[in-house]
Amino acid sequence: MKGMIFDIKRYAIHDGPGIRTTVFFKGCTLRCQWCHNPEGIEREREIMFRAERCVEECRECVTVCPQCAITKKSRVISIDQAKCDLCGKCEEACMYDAVECVGREVSVQDVLNEVEKDRIFYEESEGGVTFSGGEPLAQPDFLLGLLTELKGRNIHTAVDTSGFVPFDILDKVSREADLILFDLKIMDEGKHINFTGESNSLILENLRKLSRNEKKIIIRMPVLEGLNDDEESFQKVVEYLRTCGGIEEINLLPYHKGGEAKRRRLNKSYPSIDFRAPSDERVEEIKNHLSAYGFSVKVGG
Repeated sequence: MKGMIFDIKRYAIHDGPGIRTTVFFKGCTLRCQWCHNPEGIEREREIMFRAERCVEECRECVTVCPQCAITKKSRVISIDQAKCDLCGKCEEACMYDAVECVGREVSVQDVLNEVEKDRIFYEESEGGVTFSGGEPLAQPDFLLGLLTELKGRNIHTAVDTSGFVPFDILDKVSREADLILFDLKIMDEGKHINFTGESNSLILENLRKLSRNEKKIIIRMPVLEGLNDDEESFQKVVEYLRTCGGIEEINLLPYHKGGEAKRRRLNKSYPSIDFRAPSDERVEEIKNHLSAYGFSVKVGG
């Protein structure tokens, strides 16, 4: 059984309890305009180019491309997507690490071999393995295969999901995982459609159903200035979560611009809005607002 991932991050401390290894799945069911992992949106492999590392005189990537898909002017390469078959020859030839093919197919055993290296850290810190993305539930069979194997090895597992998947898949995964990190992005449906490409009705319905399973759930909320950091937005969050029951913890994730450089490297267009993080004072106000209703609130994952 194989799946498509784009990264494995060791010693993570913001993706669940303790020290963790985070496995990033490639491919997502939403198109969040502020996404800080834009390389995880598409399921297929992609080429990431770092112009700042490129040497003007070098033409190795152009020379080795079997499809003649690459041209170069100064320190900028252009790739004809119609010709490129993502063979990876350009990445192999680049001695300056300016070209990278993002995304690789791996087996369940490949991932297990990596995460087992850090078992001692999981045991000492009460950590484990987190599956993130992208959207890990978009590859349910691969994800379930990993969860089953890790449960047999007594390694704690967490799954970070947008919830925008059929509930039967979410239900199966939640029964195998120890913890669900559930992203709750925007309560207003119109805004959710505008900024993620999809309605949030399925997400809200899924969270309500999931909360009845007595599964440990932590809500993770991106916070963006002028988009979802107003009083009305967070009051709606409170009112909705109180209808779910059993949800006690919320993680606030202030927006950061880490995804912007990645978009440039992937040659992806920028969203029309300039997203910003709210001030530290505003984040503290939101934290206090939610805490007043009995939720345990943490800034960061």
